[in-house]
Amino acid sequence: MLPNKYKRIAIVTGTTSGIGEATMRRFVADGFGVVGNGRNAERLTALENEIGPGFCSVAGNAADNAVLEKLFALCKDRFGREADIVVANAGRGLGGSVKDADLTQFEDVLKINVIGAAAIIQKAAQRMVDIQKTAFPQSAADIIIIGSIAGRNVSPFSAVYSASKFAVHALAEGLRREVGPHGVRVSLVEPGLVLSGFQEVAGYSDEMVNSLQEKFGPLPKSADIANAIFQIVTQPPHVHISDIIVRPTCQDYP
Repeated sequence: MLPNKYKRIAIVTGTTSGIGEATMRRFVADGFGVVGNGRNAERLTALENEIGPGFCSVAGNAADNAVLEKLFALCKDRFGREADIVVANAGRGLGGSVKDADLTQFEDVLKINVIGAAAIIQKAAQRMVDIQKTAFPQSAADIIIIGSIAGRNVSPFSAVYSASKFAVHALAEGLRREVGPHGVRVSLVEPGLVLSGFQEVAGYSDEMVNSLQEKFGPLPKSADIANAIFQIVTQPPHVHISDIIVRPTCQDYP
């Protein structure tokens, strides 16, 4: 166990790249202890060696209950106390309309984006409600859920992905209404177009990414979304930013 010197303790899923990695780095840079998760064990080990004692990780599927148990247990084992921030970031994209999408991949999208998100925020909420009985309003507890602007505005070329984010938004709002009165903040972060590893996993071609950059650029990067998340969790415990959309300045729609 490390000395109890960390401002806050966070669990961040999807820390091997993109928004998850950027958020982890932003938190550690400000003195938070972070337990990360991702499927790429080799990448997680490399990040642990690079970042130092403020970061440790559990490899595996964030929708797996055994992995989630390890994440929450590691907070106490490594940093001496429960997580007071959970960022449900793990997810993947999938291009394609309802008519043409590969539904075999859609099943995987639902498992990661919806069921995985529901599993970790449920576990976080159960623990945080109990902690906040005595900690609030002196201390904050935050559940951050990464949604998407596609969860508000459906585009034909990514309609099945949009469906998964509509579901995530419903989970976020339902949980906010349930646990907000108990001193737990639930915040939905909805990025617009962002340059990250998302496009490659979603099957977007380089030509499409370049056209989006030409039309709406310069596009935000993962670190810009991480900065927005950091602003949410650093508000006073009685102040709650429940929803935030982060778009490129030139993105008119969606």
